[in-house]
Amino acid sequence: MKWMMIACLTALPPASLHAATQTIENKALSVMFDDASGGFTVAEKTTRKVFLTNGRLEGEAMKAVVAGRKIVVTQTDGSTVSLELREDQPFVFITKQQMNRGPAQRDPKEPGYIEVTKSVLATFTLDLGKPAAELTTQGTAGLRPPGENPGSYLFLTCADPATRRGVVAGWVTEDRGSGVMFSSVKDGKVEFKAQIDYGHLRIPAGKAAQLETLAIGCFDDARVGLELYADAIARIYKIKLRPQVAGYCTWYDDKHSGAGDEKSFVELAGFVAKELKPFGFSVVQIDDGWQDGGSFNGPSRGFDRVKPNGPYPHGMKPVAEKVDSLGLTAGIWFLPFARNHQDPEYKDRQQWFVKRDNGKPFDTEWGGTCLDLTHPEVKAHLTQLVKTIRSWGYKYFKMDGLWTGTATEQMYVNDHYKDDHIGNNAPFHDPTKTNIEAYRDGLKLLREAAGPDVFFSGCNVSQNMRSFGGSIGLVDSMRIGPDNGWEWRGVLTPIDHGSPLYFLNGRVWWNDPDPYYIRANTTLNHARFLSSWVAITGSFCLNSDWLPDLTAERLEIIKRIMPAHGATARPVDYFDNRFMTTWVVTDTRQSMRRDVIGVFNFHDSEMNVNESCEQRLGLIPGKTYHAFDFWAKEPIADFTGSFKLKVAPRSCSVIAVRVDEGHPVVLSSSRHVTQGMVDITDEAWLKGRLSATSKIVGNDPYQLRIAGLTDGGKTWKPVAVAVSPGDKDAGVTVSSRESSGLLLVTFQCPQSRNVKWIVQFDGTSP
Repeated sequence: MKWMMIACLTALPPASLHAATQTIENKALSVMFDDASGGFTVAEKTTRKVFLTNGRLEGEAMKAVVAGRKIVVTQTDGSTVSLELREDQPFVFITKQQMNRGPAQRDPKEPGYIEVTKSVLATFTLDLGKPAAELTTQGTAGLRPPGENPGSYLFLTCADPATRRGVVAGWVTEDRGSGVMFSSVKDGKVEFKAQIDYGHLRIPAGKAAQLETLAIGCFDDARVGLELYADAIARIYKIKLRPQVAGYCTWYDDKHSGAGDEKSFVELAGFVAKELKPFGFSVVQIDDGWQDGGSFNGPSRGFDRVKPNGPYPHGMKPVAEKVDSLGLTAGIWFLPFARNHQDPEYKDRQQWFVKRDNGKPFDTEWGGTCLDLTHPEVKAHLTQLVKTIRSWGYKYFKMDGLWTGTATEQMYVNDHYKDDHIGNNAPFHDPTKTNIEAYRDGLKLLREAAGPDVFFSGCNVSQNMRSFGGSIGLVDSMRIGPDNGWEWRGVLTPIDHGSPLYFLNGRVWWNDPDPYYIRANTTLNHARFLSSWVAITGSFCLNSDWLPDLTAERLEIIKRIMPAHGATARPVDYFDNRFMTTWVVTDTRQSMRRDVIGVFNFHDSEMNVNESCEQRLGLIPGKTYHAFDFWAKEPIADFTGSFKLKVAPRSCSVIAVRVDEGHPVVLSSSRHVTQGMVDITDEAWLKGRLSATSKIVGNDPYQLRIAGLTDGGKTWKPVAVAVSPGDKDAGVTVSSRESSGLLLVTFQCPQSRNVKWIVQFDGTSP
């Protein structure tokens, strides 16, 4: 009989045993544990404002001591809970060591063990100086009132939309359990509950198991807090992201969908190499339908061999070799963690599969039968499978149905907490492994077999959110929503699911919203809408159109959204709108700061934007800004104090803004929607001379838009435009003209190169 650990909030021990408050501090926080009540509070160090009250830990406290920057609470069952502050992080980290003192509670199947199915590590009340009715929560379930949030996986934040001040709470480890967060309202105040679901966590008699670690912090801007939370996760898991790629997937192709076929795939790769590779397009990926095997519940699963008489009659290796010869990376789809127990191929391998409590194979809708990732034969099978695919020449793996590795039910489409009965399975072959631990071990096994140079694209968290936190540190990109589509509803799907998770992108993995579409049956506005959103947010950049048939106007969109900008992108209305309309990208990596504002109108009517520069957009206070609309190819009026814009229905505007410096500045360029972030370096102004280096793609007309010709009480007249002698010798030509108050400088470059240029101005006073 299983023993379920149920939340048991700290009881009030006799007052005579406790007579002190234990306190720890760092630069950001002050944490206090009251021995008499067994509760804890957390305050901001600088203001002394208490933002967390009535904190309660699971279990009955016996004593608490301070050890460095830790308060260690010993409990009556021998367990310990630490509340820890780390020198350079604005969070309190809470971790429990769950003790089994033996033989009081045992699993008859495993004498001496206790089995933890879930644990409520802590509950606490938030104090943001506002009643709950004026606050909101943001998590995987999206924007919700605190009393109506059904539960969020991994993290949850509660904030005041008027100021963005809020509390961020989330799990920074998910090694063996799946962390979830809940909010509720009691007496007009918001309460949080931090729960870990394990399914099966067996602790031997006389031993302790470390549970997952929770982080809690309070921030003037909770968006910054979420970004720092993601940084904390990345630090713990030592995440070093593989470079972001841009590419193509066959699945939704309007002409050769599914897996495509050998002829069309090679044709498309050749087209990409010629037309789009110079702009950053680097991967072409084959999706479901190339593989052999019977289809009993979802896709065929013979991933170690090619379907006879299928779309790739010469096998997968020649295709990958052709792609590689074009200087591109070949990608392939497969579903690693499930097969079908009813397939005759597995008749004599039933021991490979996870069993439910009733002894039947753990079958899932579409996913198939979950493999027992702790079984030695399964491990050997997966190792050989990955080595086979790798030997064919594929270095990009799209791994679908990952949730099956957790042996949980499919819950597609879902992002909020639902009881999926994790642990509703017989113990694994290795009964010491939890569902999440087995899953993580499976991903580690795939990485070891594939090698360090293979890009892992995970798919997808909306099938069952257990694969969300469980995949952290083990995949390079992750599908953060369900399948999308080229229709307007499909355009909204990735934005709806992906926007709340923006802070993970570029820190924990690359957020994959599924492909953008620019095919002929989409309007030009819609084509620009999703592709611009992908580019502005810095998300994973994939296409699934038949590219050779696209018009030059449509191809132009693809060229202008690659490569990823690598700067900081934030939604302005993160705590205001479910569909976030306004994003700001800020690049401070060079001495000349650049900002781009992306505005996305989801509505069927015109949208009016009116945002304060300082409080809402994060621009420099008191400054006047020049502005340029990328897709309209025209400047908009200078602004000070607030940014105002009208955006047509179901369309977007991407606006570059630069501070009025009193002299000419590069406001925009034609290379990329971020208008200078990916292509301009070393911009400088010295004694009437504006200079920089531009990264220009060969045979792609390149234009600079220089503003400030009448700034600083002077009129700045361009008197000379030139490139370096080396660039001139390489055939680079340059011309210029004035239009609408801007100097437009156009370069023609026969080959891709970094071009050094100078514009000399003569300033005259009125």
